[in-house]
Amino acid sequence: MIHAVCVCGARPNFMKIAPLMEAFAGTRRIRTTLVHTGQHYDERMSALFFRQLGIPEPDVNLEVGSGSHAVQTAEIMRRFEPTLESQRPDWVIVVGDVNSTIACALVAVKLQIRVAHVEAGLRSFDRTMPEEINRLLTDAISDLLLVSEESGVVNLRREGIEEGKIAFVGNVMIDTLLKHRSRADESRILGELGLAPRRYAVVTLHRPSNVDRAEALADILTAFETITREIDVVFPMHPRTRKNVAAFGLESRITSLPRLKIVEPLGYLDYVRLMTDASIVLTDSGGVQEETTILGVPCLTLRPSTERPATITHGTNRLVPIGRDGYPTAAEIIAAYQAAPIRPFGRAERPKADRQPPLWDGRAAERIAARLLEGA
Repeated sequence: MIHAVCVCGARPNFMKIAPLMEAFAGTRRIRTTLVHTGQHYDERMSALFFRQLGIPEPDVNLEVGSGSHAVQTAEIMRRFEPTLESQRPDWVIVVGDVNSTIACALVAVKLQIRVAHVEAGLRSFDRTMPEEINRLLTDAISDLLLVSEESGVVNLRREGIEEGKIAFVGNVMIDTLLKHRSRADESRILGELGLAPRRYAVVTLHRPSNVDRAEALADILTAFETITREIDVVFPMHPRTRKNVAAFGLESRITSLPRLKIVEPLGYLDYVRLMTDASIVLTDSGGVQEETTILGVPCLTLRPSTERPATITHGTNRLVPIGRDGYPTAAEIIAAYQAAPIRPFGRAERPKADRQPPLWDGRAAERIAARLLEGA
């Protein structure tokens, strides 16, 4: 029997940890302890996802909360260490690229406990992104690197990672999407928001480059002024973005656009339904690039690079060019929107992704469980 401590902490983690917990339980040979660091902790950003995805109640909740990168990372390490010292598991399983990922990996390595990194090898090659630093450091110290797309294998080999540590297993995010897609179809979110299928765009923004500078956020709103002349725009607003809208005095810009629908962050099922029936998605999120690829929905990523190139080569994702000031200007966003592979009212049927990325088949978590058991 293998004992694995599984770590989650922020909203992007929950869709990745859910299929792992199910797959591990299904083997009857992997005992799990689920640790929630509390990096995201409120109802909409955490508890709702646990309920909708069937994730068991955490065995340990570190209740770290928000803070600067340094404060949050240090506090997670301080609170996680006693758990590992008492549990002494065979493996610590970390997912994604948030502060919880690197913090818990560091604690485990210093206690000589093996670390498996799910979603290893992804690279944007942009070190201004905190997530890129977390990815690089976590991969450098992990014992098993579980890769979601082929570019990850190439990147790890280039960095000199031993071949025996690398396992191309597929994408656990897609495990969750495929499992819950039919339930998401039952969501009533379109009716609640007064939306018609394929007659609206969806926006998600939270990257510092887009929302922490008044000029960047104002330019994005200028683009929305043009887009909303043609189509409704639904914007589930991240708390960070909402705070900055207020701080920069941009509320009046938003209220002046009646077809811009600002809503609270949504639960997983509502959000998948919203994406499924969208004409187009504009985002700076990594996971949304993957989900729209499988759903066949055009996606514009408001970033100069992506750590998920399979969403471009195999999917519907396109990068929006970034101006010389480091963020996409209104003109660039509008041009990318107008050049998108489908116009909102142009075709009766949604475009399909060119082809599905390898191993994005809903069985990644099973392959991860099998890999852990190989050396048991």
